[in-house]
Amino acid sequence: MADDVLAKALAAISRKDRTESEIREWLAVREVEPEEIERVVEYLIENLALDDKRFAIAYASDKRELAGWGRDRIREVLQRRGVERHLIDEALNRTDGESEVDRAVRILIEKRVGLDDDRGRQRALGLLARRGYEAEEAYAAIRIAGRAA
Repeated sequence: MADDVLAKALAAISRKDRTESEIREWLAVREVEPEEIERVVEYLIENLALDDKRFAIAYASDKRELAGWGRDRIREVLQRRGVERHLIDEALNRTDGESEVDRAVRILIEKRVGLDDDRGRQRALGLLARRGYEAEEAYAAIRIAGRAA
């Protein structure tokens, strides 16, 4: 294995956490031979520098907590980033004790979305939809937040 290719891959991972698919693409763009890509990726996985499960769990947790994203949006981004479906499901099924509806209610309260009229409720629905909450969860959150207001 060419040490310089491995060093570059490690540097890329240290700057930004990447998925296996992303590091493969990153190396391919740099015209690394497919056999060399396989060797580098295997080495990174064996030495725990590359771990799609760890990545998916951390990403889902961060996006839930820091950005207030819902399951659908997290799933969509992880799929685009090349994470396998079973790893995505595992990451999304981890809970921090707060349900999707509870999280959506918290977002509506934090954003001080007015829920007194249809226009406000539509804006709230749009906000939650953009963040990746399912319609059923969004409607439930709007009802709860409306009663709490």
